[in-house]
Amino acid sequence: MILMATIMSSLCIIDTSVFTNILNVSNRNQEKDVISEEFNEYVELDCQFILPMATIIETGNHIAQNGNGHARRKSAEHFVTAVQGALNDEAPWKLSEFPSSAEILNWLNDFPNFAMRNKSVDRTGEGTSFGDLSIIQEFEKAKTRFPMTEIFIWSLDADLKAYHHKPAK
Repeated sequence: MILMATIMSSLCIIDTSVFTNILNVSNRNQEKDVISEEFNEYVELDCQFILPMATIIETGNHIAQNGNGHARRKSAEHFVTAVQGALNDEAPWKLSEFPSSAEILNWLNDFPNFAMRNKSVDRTGEGTSFGDLSIIQEFEKAKTRFPMTEIFIWSLDADLKAYHHKPAK
């Protein structure tokens, strides 16, 4: 559950493409130096981080499908520590609220339209995945919940990077 004040500096929703770099997952960490630098800047700016369930699941999938057994285990142990840290309030990020059945039903109703659209100008053979849709819905929920807060999806994917809410001054 998101536990924070109504007004904060910024709320950052972490996408899988960023989380795999933060965790330094082999073959998914090409931007780790840039991401590490940006992460430190966001921490200095007192940014609050949200880790969506889709990011957790997708990152776990990438780890399990990557490298030899020893490398997968090492990445999995690092992943477990990071997610447990969020659950125990020992990490710089919090887990997003788990969606209700009603929310998931709404997402399912929206999914065919998102899957139909091109993911981006450069990715015309791919639509928005259900995982990305859930992250977008997390963004929309946060905008409603914290209208006076800057909110953005931190992603390396152009389509998700476009989700950025700056409150009117």
